[in-house]
Amino acid sequence: MTDSDATAAAHPAGADSERAALEREIGADLRALTAVSDQLGHIFARSNSLRPNDFRALLHIATAEYEGVPLTPGRLGTLMGMSSAAVTYLVERMIESGHLRRAGDESDRRRVLLYHDEPGRAAAEDFFVPVGQSTRAAIADFGVDDLRTTHRVLSAIIEGLGQHFDALGAPAPRDQAERTARG
Repeated sequence: MTDSDATAAAHPAGADSERAALEREIGADLRALTAVSDQLGHIFARSNSLRPNDFRALLHIATAEYEGVPLTPGRLGTLMGMSSAAVTYLVERMIESGHLRRAGDESDRRRVLLYHDEPGRAAAEDFFVPVGQSTRAAIADFGVDDLRTTHRVLSAIIEGLGQHFDALGAPAPRDQAERTARG
């Protein structure tokens, strides 16, 4: 049985139009989520005297820290599409403002890693903890099975977007651990 045969068996013809409609709705929901997340990011940036690229950098650094693979300045520049000089300026400015700190990589003393610094982390927590509380309240009526399914769907979408990003010739965030380990 081919992949298309399995897909056809799993989605009978009558369900195709419903599936297509649901996929369009999910796409619209993701665009709306991206838009409101972007708006919240701009409010956080303005309230903390950050530039839009500063906030983007913090997002990449926070994601990498959460995944256990802190970023080097070079990797941050690659993810953001910035030159070495531009990322150096950004990092220096963010260190001065208390949002970032640099630390040597314990496994390779030649490398420098970027982390949130305590004042920046505190500012992020002050702003985003209430955002998380609102999000948890919004999904409180959903059961664990619904949340598991949602997580699987979102993970699949992130994977698909990462593959598309790779096809465009840029390093995907999901490959941070592998690429960070190399350089």
